[in-house]
Amino acid sequence: MLLPSIWKQTACKVSKGTIVDATLINAPTVTKNKSKTRDLDRHQTKKGKQWYFGMKAHIGVDSKTKLIHSVATTPAHVHDSQVLGDLLHGEETRLWGDSAYAGQQSVLKDNDPKAKDYTQAKGAQKCSPKSGQRL
Repeated sequence: MLLPSIWKQTACKVSKGTIVDATLINAPTVTKNKSKTRDLDRHQTKKGKQWYFGMKAHIGVDSKTKLIHSVATTPAHVHDSQVLGDLLHGEETRLWGDSAYAGQQSVLKDNDPKAKDYTQAKGAQKCSPKSGQRL
């Protein structure tokens, strides 16, 4: 879900950079509802050595103003990279994210061919995009 109508109402302007990330929303596995069934939109996933049951919130944040411009929710087992296209506003020139979003150049190019990918490959040293120096 993109939030441009809210920006127009508040006179906020989105810059050309986007930061993407996701967080787990843990939920109980109980079936204490009328139908005695589990919610089919919630699933389990493993992060590190810990298992979680629930959903995942994915966000796209403007790199300059730090305003959230897009939000997507998925079952917890959906990989972060699968919703990258939903988190972009289409006018990015730069994208930052963790290793879950690395290797998604085709999605980024579909949204804006001039955009540069600054996502961190797994195990890569964090560097400043301008200087190449380690952070």
